[in-house]
Amino acid sequence: MGHNYVFINIRENRDTYLDTVPGFQSFNLLQGASNDEFTLFASYSVWDSRQAFEGWTQSETFRKAHANARANKEIYLGAPNFEGLKAACN
Repeated sequence: MGHNYVFINIRENRDTYLDTVPGFQSFNLLQGASNDEFTLFASYSVWDSRQAFEGWTQSETFRKAHANARANKEIYLGAPNFEGLKAACN
C-alpha cells in the first residue's frame, strides 16, 4: 500500500499521447479497495469503437506511452488484466 502514491504519480505524469489517437474519448484512473497486500486500480478509457482501442494497442503511440512500464515493476503484483466492456444500453 505504500506504493499507491508512486503508482498514481506515474500515471499522472507520464505522456500517454491519448489525445492524439483517433477514436479516443476519455481516460480515468479508478482506485478501489485496499487490503494488506494491495490496492486495486483500474484504468477506465472510453473509445469510439473496439477497433479504435485495438488500433491504439498496436500503435507506435502505445509503445511510446508504455516504454518505461517495467522500470517500476516492484510496485505491481503482475501484468494488467484487460476487461473490455461495451454499453448495454444508452
